[in-house]
Amino acid sequence: MSPSTAPVVNSSMAVTLKDIARDLGVSVITVSKALRDHSDISQETKARVLNRCKEMNYRPNLAARALVTGRTNLLGFVVPDLLQSFFSEIVRGVSSALQGTGYTLVTTSSEQDPKLERQAVEQLVARRVDVLLVASTQWTVEMFRRVEEAGIPYILIDRNFIGLAAHFVGVNDDEVGVLATRHLAEVGCKRIAHIGGRELSPVVGRMEGYKRALGKLGLPADPELIYNVERVEELGDATGYEAASKLLKLNPRPDGIFCYNDAIAYGATAAVLDAGLRVPEDLAIIGCGNLLYNKFLKIPLTSVDQQTMAIGQKAGKLALQLIEAGEPVPPQRILLEPKLVVRKSTQRKADKSPRAARA
Repeated sequence: MSPSTAPVVNSSMAVTLKDIARDLGVSVITVSKALRDHSDISQETKARVLNRCKEMNYRPNLAARALVTGRTNLLGFVVPDLLQSFFSEIVRGVSSALQGTGYTLVTTSSEQDPKLERQAVEQLVARRVDVLLVASTQWTVEMFRRVEEAGIPYILIDRNFIGLAAHFVGVNDDEVGVLATRHLAEVGCKRIAHIGGRELSPVVGRMEGYKRALGKLGLPADPELIYNVERVEELGDATGYEAASKLLKLNPRPDGIFCYNDAIAYGATAAVLDAGLRVPEDLAIIGCGNLLYNKFLKIPLTSVDQQTMAIGQKAGKLALQLIEAGEPVPPQRILLEPKLVVRKSTQRKADKSPRAARA
């Protein structure tokens, strides 16, 4: 039957496999096999079915399919925010890993609020996503125990929990701290401060790396050189400005600052300049995250690249593995190594680090 002689289908009613089968004079099983590219259906029949599906604007009933297969072909991803390019890049990485697989990524932001995060997770669990990915702001593992009870596999992104046996994809945060601190020492800094926080695993890991590097370098690890925030949502430019302003009042003041993230580094840089000092001549500053616009700043920011795109891609591939396995898989821990990207904010003298990249 040609398109010109095809019967008119009521657009307000969904076309079913039965409608297509009846129209072509074949069985529903034949139509289903053709759509699934089954090997025992001829190419001619497949072509007829696919062409007729297109003509009749057939859309598969995903809810019905989910009842049969036990899969929704949905992956849920809860991130702390989507304003920072760090998490946006991770989302892009996951999406790229899912291209051509038939799976759809549903992304939502918790706005750094543990309560909103729990609500988002509950909604995604209720939708029976095949895998849940979470960059969490929680302080306890209670929420994840409920996800486990629901039988949904999940992957922690960037932030993990001690004592929780879970799949994890992120950067080696201890090495981030070591890399940043060592770089500041290599450009001549003797009193290196750190602006960070408490509780969350990336914050703790970078702090430990900072302290470990100072110990190996024989540099002072004075408590007064460390500025910690109480809440993770405060880890931004306003905190960076306030923290750097206080650190500048020390005597002697620091000559280098390792900032937990790039946003803090922006604020710290502004505070140093407002104090009439120079970056990097008087005080070198390094961030973490290597955000896309760092090189366009008035003073381009040196940063530790966490390989955000790669984190997302590896998380996406791991999610697909968990789905295809069809049964619980022992927790995998995937750690990417950070990379130093040197820019003007630390270029006080020739850099000696063999791992540094220029941008």
